[in-house]
Amino acid sequence: MSGMPTLDPILHSLALMAPAGYFIGLHIRYASPLMQFSNYNQDWLDNYTEKAYALRDPTIAWGFSKEGACRWADIDIPDPFGLFAEARKFGLTFGLTVACGPVRSRTISSFARSDRDFLDDEIERITHLVRRLHDITEPPESLTTAQIEALRLIAAGDRHAAAANKLNISESALKARLLSARQKLLARTTAEAIQRAKDYRLL
Repeated sequence: MSGMPTLDPILHSLALMAPAGYFIGLHIRYASPLMQFSNYNQDWLDNYTEKAYALRDPTIAWGFSKEGACRWADIDIPDPFGLFAEARKFGLTFGLTVACGPVRSRTISSFARSDRDFLDDEIERITHLVRRLHDITEPPESLTTAQIEALRLIAAGDRHAAAANKLNISESALKARLLSARQKLLARTTAEAIQRAKDYRLL
């Protein structure tokens, strides 16, 4: 799980509806998601990686070509490498893919069950939750000058006291700036906030 209170309840709800696991790639840019979550079986993840399925996955191709939700059985993208047949060997027998957002910042997610296909009301609920995750994690367009200064000094290796001294503010004021930056970036730690700010090209 993410450790972020705003996201954890949503991820928990999705896990309950997809007992065979899920993968969620949020705001995919330059072929890589800004954030991702997965609770698929590790054996399947290892197999997926070993066979380079990310480059051959019909659900990802569908997610970039369309918005909305689609059961795996209804995806009309060729599967020449047999990903769906392989997934069934790992208990991912029935699946659902949900995609939303502009192509330049697309969220693509897949959910699986081993017992039955997803019901219409479940698809509606899952789609709503994925859109909620997409909206919550929308990268900020900017940070304040104070937040940027604080993050840059810590990124450069300064400890809190030294960074506060350079900015001519109290250590508690520095910590408040770092906290506000973490909250804006949905980061659990300052190190994560720094990395995320770099990823978002805000730092």
